[in-house]
Amino acid sequence: MSLLVIRKVDKLIKKFNTNCPFKIAKSLGIQIMYEDLGSTLGYYNQSFRVKIIHINQKASSNHKKFICAHELGHAICHPRANTPFLRKHTLFSTDKMESEANLFAIRLLFEKDYFDGQLSIDDAVEQYGIPEKFILNNLKGE
Repeated sequence: MSLLVIRKVDKLIKKFNTNCPFKIAKSLGIQIMYEDLGSTLGYYNQSFRVKIIHINQKASSNHKKFICAHELGHAICHPRANTPFLRKHTLFSTDKMESEANLFAIRLLFEKDYFDGQLSIDDAVEQYGIPEKFILNNLKGE
């Protein structure tokens, strides 16, 4: 687990007094676009200093929240990395970046002091296939 990622999440929550990825993105000047992305859930990109999180408009509300949190993780932890390009055109492994973005999202959404009940641990396990143990360990900071 990356303590650096956890520190970044905790700092954002404290700074903006929320764990809502949509509110944090807005406060950071990151635009959110809802588009028909086919089978792609979402992605983050930066073009001419404009940061954009793209979310599949066909995703459920809870899924959009998780996608936004995951892509916000990329915006914060990997602002200049273009993971879709790297996966498609290079042999560079994006596994570590994806793992960090997932950790970022889980830590953000399930931060116990700000958990708003809109996305339960059972939802995360059922809808996203995130192992419950992984969520609980990240909440504890282990």
